[in-house]
Amino acid sequence: MSEISKIQLSALDAIEARRAIKHYDPSFKLTKAEIENLATLAGKAPTSFNIQHYRFAAVTDPFLKAELQKAAYDQPQVGECSVLFIVAADLKAWARDPARYWYNTPKEVQEGVSGAIRGFYEDNEVAQRDDAMLSAGMAAQTLMLAAKALGLDSCPMRGFDFAKVAKLVNLPKDHVLAMMIAVGKAAEPAHPRPGPLALAELLHMEKF
Repeated sequence: MSEISKIQLSALDAIEARRAIKHYDPSFKLTKAEIENLATLAGKAPTSFNIQHYRFAAVTDPFLKAELQKAAYDQPQVGECSVLFIVAADLKAWARDPARYWYNTPKEVQEGVSGAIRGFYEDNEVAQRDDAMLSAGMAAQTLMLAAKALGLDSCPMRGFDFAKVAKLVNLPKDHVLAMMIAVGKAAEPAHPRPGPLALAELLHMEKF
């Protein structure tokens, strides 16, 4: 049984506090219910047409994590974290009974949106991939902020052998890997932020 903090952070505090943590307490374990809660919260992320392209594999098995750590160039967070989320995107989510993404609406709305989804994505592989990856990215950020709000730490990762990871987790052929996210309890604090850009470089009013 884990000991997730009962003092939950606000959304703004979670944004300020979230850091990419590289070392975790390997003795800290999340329960299946806690992992499911994180995935449920991540599933609140916005998506085009409400298609919800994101898919997660939550890896807790130490042997599989050890193999994934090898595929991630032996980065320690993969093996030390409580759960390693493999974040993927379903490239064909748009074609999988699209009316089900709108089941809380009247039938005529479901039919109209289904037609719009098919019209937008069919024969447009660029849009299929772009929107699937955009959805996966928003879900990943939502997951990390939810983790921080619950007193947990995380680390997003794209530094791994994609082909090896895909094979290890039996990734479906019509899915694409977005990233891995290590989640657990930090074993040591993060270093100071290395170099945030000035707001004047980030923000342009009205036009670039």
